This record gives sequence, structure tokens and C-alpha cells, in this order.
Amino acid sequence: MRFFKRIYIEITNVCNLDCKFCPKTARKPDFMGIAFFEKILNDLKHHTEHIYFHVMGEPLLHTDIGTFLDLCHEYGYKVNITTNGMLVNKVKNELLSKPALRLINFSLHSFDANRLKSTIDEYLDEIFNFIIEAAASSELISCLRLWNVEENNNLSSDGYSVKNQYILQKIEKVFRFPYKIKEVPTVGNGIKLADKAYLSQASCFDWPNNNVPDISDIGFCLGLRDQVAILVDGTVIPCCLDSEGTINLGNIKEKAFSDIIEGKRAMDIYNGFSKRKAVEQLCRKCGYRKRFD
Repeated sequence: MRFFKRIYIEITNVCNLDCKFCPKTARKPDFMGIAFFEKILNDLKHHTEHIYFHVMGEPLLHTDIGTFLDLCHEYGYKVNITTNGMLVNKVKNELLSKPALRLINFSLHSFDANRLKSTIDEYLDEIFNFIIEAAASSELISCLRLWNVEENNNLSSDGYSVKNQYILQKIEKVFRFPYKIKEVPTVGNGIKLADKAYLSQASCFDWPNNNVPDISDIGFCLGLRDQVAILVDGTVIPCCLDSEGTINLGNIKEKAFSDIIEGKRAMDIYNGFSKRKAVEQLCRKCGYRKRFD
């Protein structure tokens, strides 16, 4: 029985933003139904303990997210959500009342990648207020992500964009952080800001795209080893970066999950990376994979 540290479920591929760093998707816009979601949870028994609402789309847009979290609790899963944070205040009470919810990643770089009516302060304040309330009333962990350290041309001498510097200064003030964040070395998954609150910083990366030249066919990846993903239509893919479902391993509507991950295409990928070889064309074009080299 193959066991994964995390399995991504794309409960919707619809998003409320248009981030310039996002590859977008040409797939049909869709929202996963409750019955199908429960079928997936049942099929994933013994394969993981952690479900991630993520691939494409904004999970907080889904009107049944509360029901999904309840089902995850019923089936014994812990849930991690990645969100742009724009809707967190709208669904705050729903999220804070769900014991299955373990962690929320807030992609703060989403704000700078859009032209929005709200100000950066309004956006950040809603997220910060949520994090503070969550820490006081629940066991929920929050992580602020700034994954655009090298994204802007307007960089200071230390590599931080002007907008990122403002965000970091605001984080320092709100969480009463005793040091300058840019002077604190990142250890493990990020910097601890406060109880149950963290900051993750990283440079931008190139999403895999079959229309660009190969980066390398040599290397390693945790796809199908630590993680696997299921798209909104049931297509199983090796990782959360296959935005179009190019590496289609099979559909969970038609085949058992255990059969899909033990199928020939899946095992070729797994065995290839065991030998530090990218056998799939899309994997050879993946910039994120370089982080494992």
C-alpha cells in the first residue's frame, strides 16, 4: 500500500484573481460535488493522513467548503489549504469552527500580481486579524507566503522588492517580531513569527510547460513519492504543478486510486526519479524540480 505525506485535491479550478505568475488553465471551469468528494476520501483511505485543497483555483470560493471539511474530519483526514486570502474574512467563522483544518497558507504575493480595488493594508489587515483570532481560539496554523523574492525588477540591494519590504515591515509590527525579518536566517519551513504563525519566503519559479525548452532530464522529484494530486474532474496527476493534467495517470471516477498509482505510467515516473531521470516531457521542463537537486 503506497502512502503519501500529502494528497492534493483540486475542489475547484476557478479563481477570483488573475495572477501574472500563475500559468492558468484551459480546462473547463468546475466545482467538485459533495458526493464525488466523499468518494475520493473513501478511496484514499490508508494512502494519506493529509489532504491539501490546492492545485489550481481558489478553494475558498467553493460554497461547500464547510461540508468538505466536515467530511474530512469524519474520515480522519487533516486538511491544509492554500489561498490568496481575499475571501478569508467572508468564510472566517466557517473555517475556525472546523477541527479537520490544520493549516492555511496565505499567498501574499498574489496581491502584487493583480490590480485590485482594495489597498495592500486592507488586504493584509484582514489576513493578520484572521491569523491572530485563529491562534487564540483554535489549533490552526497559519503560514504567510512571499514566493516572489526575485519576481520584480524594482529590487533593493538586498534582493527585496519595495512592496515586499513594506509587507515585511508590517509583519514585524503586527506580530511584534523582535528582529528585522530579512536578517533572520530561514530554517526548515520558514520563520516563526508567533505562536502558530510562520513566514515562508522563496524566489519565483518556472511552472512546467510543454511549449518551452527542456531544462534537464536529470534530477529528482517528490511527485508520486511524497505527493500526488487529483484534479476537479477526477484526473490523477503526479504533482500539484501539472496545471493542465498533462500527465494523466487515470481517472478516479473510472479506476481505483490504488490501481492508478501502481499503473505503468506512474511507476515509470517513480522508477525514473529513483535513477535521477525525468521520463516525462513535462517533468523535463519543470523549474520547481531544480529545488530538489
